[in-house]
Amino acid sequence: MKLKFGLLAKIIIAILLAVLLGNFMPEPFVRVFATFNGLFGNFLNFVVPLIIIGFIAPGIAQLGKGSGKLLGLATFFAYFSTLVAGFIAYFVARNVLPNFISNEGATSMENPEEFLAQAFFSVEMTPLMDVMAALIFAFIVGIGMASINSDVMKRGFEEFNAIIEKVISFVIIPLLPFHIFGIFLNMTFGGQVAKILSVFAVVFLLIIIMHWVMLLIQFTTAGALNKKNPFALIKAMLPAYFTALGTQSSAAAIPVTLRQTQKTGASEKVSNFTVPLFATIHLSGSTITLVTCSLGVMMMNGMDISFTQYAGFIFMLGVTMVAAPGVPGGAVMAALGLLQSMLGFDETMVALMIALYLAQDSFGTATNVTGDGALTMIVDRFNGKEK
Repeated sequence: MKLKFGLLAKIIIAILLAVLLGNFMPEPFVRVFATFNGLFGNFLNFVVPLIIIGFIAPGIAQLGKGSGKLLGLATFFAYFSTLVAGFIAYFVARNVLPNFISNEGATSMENPEEFLAQAFFSVEMTPLMDVMAALIFAFIVGIGMASINSDVMKRGFEEFNAIIEKVISFVIIPLLPFHIFGIFLNMTFGGQVAKILSVFAVVFLLIIIMHWVMLLIQFTTAGALNKKNPFALIKAMLPAYFTALGTQSSAAAIPVTLRQTQKTGASEKVSNFTVPLFATIHLSGSTITLVTCSLGVMMMNGMDISFTQYAGFIFMLGVTMVAAPGVPGGAVMAALGLLQSMLGFDETMVALMIALYLAQDSFGTATNVTGDGALTMIVDRFNGKEK
C-alpha cells in the first residue's frame, strides 16, 4: 500500500526533521539548504508580481458578470465581512500575542545574519516589476476588462492565470516543504527554533478561537435579520464546515455549501448565485489567519505593528483575497506581495508566514465556507426588500 502525504503532513515532517538535524549537522550541510533557500526565495520574489497580475486581473473581470444589484450586494458584504475579520484579528492578536512573545526573543532575531548559516552562492532574479506596480496594473486591467466586456483579453488573462496556477501547483507548492525545512534547519542551527515553535502553538489556538467568534458574529447578524436562531443556522451549516475541513478547498465544498445554505431558508435563486461567488471572494477565515500570523512573525522580529500600518494592509488584503487561487495555501500566495510591500517581510519571514498559515489552512477554509451561508442569508434579506 502506497502512502500519500498531503502538503500539511509534508510541512510537519520537514519541520520535525529540521529541528532534529539542526542540532548536530555540520555547517556545510546547513549552507547547502541556505543556498537552496536563497534561490527559491529569489524565484518566489520573481513570481509574486506575476501571481498578482494572473489572479487579480481576471478575478476583478469576473465580478463584472451576473445580476447587477445581486453582484453589488454580494461583493459589498463579502468585502465588509473580510474587513471586520481583519480588524478583529488585529486588535485581539495585538493585545494577546505580546504576552507570549517576549521582547528579548524579538530583539535576538533583529540581525539574523549573526546566527544563520550563509549560502554558498546566489543568483539574482529581478522581478519584471515591483509589487505595487503589479497591483496597480492588475486593478486597471481587471476593471477595464469588466467595463468593456473584453472577451479576448479575458480569455488571455484566464489562460495566463492557468499558467501561473500551474507554476504554483507544480513548482512552488512541491518545493515549499524543502524551503521550510531549510529555514527551520538554519533556525535550529542558530538556536532560535524553540521560541518559534512555542509561538506556533499560541498563534494556532488564537486563530481557531477567532474563527468561531467570527462565525458567531456572522450568523447572529443573519439570524437577527431573518428572525432565526443563529445556533440552529450554524448547526445546519456544519456539514459544509467539515467538508471544507477535509477537502481544504472552498470550490470542492460548493455542492455541500449550496445544499446546506438552502436548508437555512435562503432562496434558491440567490444562493445559486452567491455561494459559488463567495467561494472566490469571501475569505474572512483566511484573513483572520493572515493578519494573526503576520503579527506573530513581525513581533518575533521586533518590527512596528502600528494600527495605521495594519489598517492599510487589511483594506488591501480584502481586495487581494479575490485573487486567492484554489490551491492549498492559495490565500497566503495571493497575499505575498502585500506582506513584502506593505509590511516589509523578507525571505525568512515569508517562509515562517507560509508555515504558520499552512498549519491551519483547512480551518480557515472551513470558516470561509461556513460564513458563506450566513452572508447568503444576509444578501437574500436585502435583495428581497423590493419584492
